[in-house]
Amino acid sequence: MGFVPTVALPCPLSAGWEVAEQRLLEPGQGGGFSAGAYRPDRDELWLLSDASRGSISRWRGLRAGGLQGLIPISTLALQQPEPMDGEGLVVGDKHFWVAAEGRLKPPQPAGLLKYNMATGSLLGSQELPPAWRLSSDRGLRSNGGPESLSQASAGGDLLMAAEKPLLQDPPDRVRLLRWTADASGALQPAALRPLALPPGGWGLTDLLVTNQGLLGLWRLFKAPDQWQARLVLYPPNAITTPKSNNAAATPLAPLISWNLLKLGLAPDNWEVLLAAPPLGNGRPSLLLATDDNFNPLQRSHLARLVPRQLPGCRAAKSQVPSTNP
Repeated sequence: MGFVPTVALPCPLSAGWEVAEQRLLEPGQGGGFSAGAYRPDRDELWLLSDASRGSISRWRGLRAGGLQGLIPISTLALQQPEPMDGEGLVVGDKHFWVAAEGRLKPPQPAGLLKYNMATGSLLGSQELPPAWRLSSDRGLRSNGGPESLSQASAGGDLLMAAEKPLLQDPPDRVRLLRWTADASGALQPAALRPLALPPGGWGLTDLLVTNQGLLGLWRLFKAPDQWQARLVLYPPNAITTPKSNNAAATPLAPLISWNLLKLGLAPDNWEVLLAAPPLGNGRPSLLLATDDNFNPLQRSHLARLVPRQLPGCRAAKSQVPSTNP
């Protein structure tokens, strides 16, 4: 099922990122984008919509033409009997997985859903562990996740995270699950050490597992229309460290955080993070996208980031960590 991408990081880390290109999508090309994936075998960009009857908007041409060269192809409608709120996406060879967020009103259970690649029909679903299940005083908050899904290994393990702390948890962390196939092939969840969040209402909207560490996308909204977004790097052991038996254990802090709006990205709801093909000059890139919330005052933005590489930098010796939020 797919592969774990090797994503080049800034060197040194403090050098940061730069925006290579941006694009506004037309309103008729979908909206509510909450997760994405790139299929290198077909040069296809997939963006998952969190509409109650979910769908995946698809484009070709990213590798050769960049964001401006994207050509829309048919939208894949998701076929399931009940409404759901898709927030995470991992695309495999014959099927794909969606992390569905839960809500109390109207009632929508959170879960891990499996779909047919060709038809979008629902093949099966798996319930979250008891501690995660949405209720009035425990578990996930309504509209609080799971918010992201990433591939944790080339063998098929998946990594899932909440957006906000569970109701029974301290406010400085989000829970992390690693789903691994058992002898029958069914995925079983295992709790990992939680990830640290800064104070003030920040949420974790997406994760990208790389060989260099776990990249995360943080989001903050303050009414009526103030958005902030940060890209963060958690250490590589984030995807392998079991949760401590001590519920008050210190969550895993990021090595560094980068302010995305200072790079020139629009102050909007940046929610999607994925590995993209390199630019024409060979520079590696990430792709980010916004969720317009189906709000006429918002738009669907796409952006590609490239890491700055300073001359003479040797990554192994010069990666200077910072935890400033």
